[in-house]
Formats: sequence, structure tokens, C-alpha cells
Amino acid sequence: MEFSGIIVAAGSGSRAGGDKQWRRLGGKPVVRWSVEAMLATGRAREIVVVVPADEVARAESALQGLPGWRPAAGGETRADSVRAGLSSLRCGPEAVVLIHDAARPLLDTQLIHGMLAEFLRPDADGFAYALPVADSLRRAGEGGRLGDPVDRAGLWRMQTPQGFLRRTVEAAYAAWSDAEPPTDETVAVQRAGGVVRLLAGDPRLMKLTFPEDFAMAEALLPRRTRVGQGFDAHRWGPGASVWLCGVEIAHDQALIGHSDADAGLHALTDALLGAMGDGDIGDHFPPTDPRWKGASSDRFLVHAVERLQARGGRLVNVDVTLICERPKVKPHRQAMRQRLAGLLSLPLDAVSVKATTTEAMGFTGRGEGLAAQAIATIDLPA
Repeated sequence: MEFSGIIVAAGSGSRAGGDKQWRRLGGKPVVRWSVEAMLATGRAREIVVVVPADEVARAESALQGLPGWRPAAGGETRADSVRAGLSSLRCGPEAVVLIHDAARPLLDTQLIHGMLAEFLRPDADGFAYALPVADSLRRAGEGGRLGDPVDRAGLWRMQTPQGFLRRTVEAAYAAWSDAEPPTDETVAVQRAGGVVRLLAGDPRLMKLTFPEDFAMAEALLPRRTRVGQGFDAHRWGPGASVWLCGVEIAHDQALIGHSDADAGLHALTDALLGAMGDGDIGDHFPPTDPRWKGASSDRFLVHAVERLQARGGRLVNVDVTLICERPKVKPHRQAMRQRLAGLLSLPLDAVSVKATTTEAMGFTGRGEGLAAQAIATIDLPA
């Protein structure tokens, strides 16, 4: 069964700090999650995204690359925005319409399929997801004191999407005469004499209302863990110091490279990029580019971290091993860990720096150069 979707994203989101539909969740704008969920069903004939009249360009940017959707200008209230979405539909009066709040981004495709299946049983005029109230309810008294208890028996927390035939919900809104608008479509349909059946909702379909809700939603996102490894080596040459893991160490030689030749940061940057499947340091900072001549390698590492964050990823821990006969790393290891922790915004116990020798074997053993290897663990939204 096909459906037409309306995603309401026209609110100010002031209680969440403003513009919540455009804020990033798991590396994507909040509104994009719901559009992608509807498209993923393969049943959406059209999707209307209702946004503030002056923010169509933001919607186009947030939903760039997604097919089958178009914007509509919202109104002052949610009801006005839903009416605008209904007016923008191209489907017929008998089409199924699913109306969803963009502020509930963790919409699962199975919930959509489940609601569509209910339309094969014509025992109601609409369907809505909801959760029973489980917490004890109390009224607030004066001065912040605890007030009287409220009986929670039979109380439900309404969710979206809510589904109706187009003719049903349009007629309900046309018949609404109160000065105050309906809080959602179920209220309008019931007032018009329709029957709405509750369906078992999903706790993950939470509404982003307050700033702290974003942290909860991030925690609820399904994620996958990935590990990347990196390796780098540089030869010794004339100089008076060496950069290792972002720390300058006085030495009778320097590492030779196009940038500052910080092998530890180079290896770690490659480990991060590798975990993301995002190429290597040479792809992002070609040694043939004069812009990176003598550049501080912490810029490369920060670049990799920013690319991870843009995808909604999180860095879990890193482990760097420096391979050399000289200089002695141990006296500087704590400073290196602290420097990396600062660059990566990680706690110190998630950053490891070690050193070893090759027992005078190979190019590091002969003092011809220094090598570094690194491992980075990340997680990404699934």
C-alpha cells in the first residue's frame, strides 16, 4: 500500500534552543531522518515537508540528494502547518496520508509498514501510535511543592505518525470551529465523529523538546564500531628538534618531511581516516601541494576528527606506538598523551602512547629513521 507523507517541521523549537529541525543528530539534520525513513519503505508516492516560509533554502540544503519530496510553507500553529501540507498533496481523497512530526526523528520503517497494514482493516477512521503513561503523575503546588496525585489509569502519550485517508482528515479540519486549534489530527477527527485506534508506539520515537533530549536521542541511535590502523615513517636529517605526537622534543636531528614530519600524528590521522573508509592522509593533504610545506600536523588530525564528527561518529580510543632507538620517548610520553587528548577531545585514559625499539635491526635500528603505527576505534551511526 502506498502513502503520501506530511512531515511537519515548521515550529521554532524554542524550548530545544531553536531551529531543532536543522540541528544535526547522528551527523544528519533532524528533519532528514524522517524523510529518509519514509523513503526507505519504498511506499511513499510523495512527501511534503512543511517548513517556515523563509527557510525553504535550509530545507533544500538539509535534504539535498533525497528524491520524492517538496517543501510547503507552514503556518503559525501546528494545525495551520498540517493544513498547508494537506493542500500541497497531489494524491486523491482516498489516499492514505501519514502525518509525522520532524521532532521525532527516530522513525522506524517497521512502524510505517505496521500502520499501513492497519488500513486493510476498515474498523477505524484513523490510527495513531501512543505509549501508556508509566510514571506516577503529580501536580505542582505553590512554591515548587509537590501537589496532588493524578490518576494515570487510561492515560496515553501520543506519538506520530498518525494516519488517515486524505478526505477524513481534511473534512475534520474543515469542520473544526473552536478558537483554539486541535493539538493533533486525532483530536480533529474525533471531534468530527471519527474513530481513531491506538497502536503500540515505540519509546525510541521520542520527541525532541528540550536541549537534553538530543543527548538521549544520540544514545538511542543504532551504531557500529570500526577500527582503523595507520603507519608512517620518516628519515632523520639535520636539525635540533623533532615533533612527535604534537610535542616538540630537543634532539640532535630532525625528521625530514613535507610537513613537520610528525610520524605519530600522521599514523594516527591515517588510522582515523581508515576507520571511516575515508582515504588516507595523502588524499586530503597531498605532499605535492605547497600549502602543506612545513605545516603543523595537528591540522591533519583535527581535519580527520571533524570529518568523523560530521558523520555523527564518535572517537572511542587511540593507541600510538613510536618505533625508534632515539630519542627516548618515555620522559615525554605523558605530555604526548595530554596533547593528543586535547586535540581529540578524549579523556586521558582513552589515549595511549608507547615506544619500542627494533633491537638495532632495520632502518630504525640503524638510526636511519623513525616509524610510528596507530590504531583508532570509532563508532558511527548504523
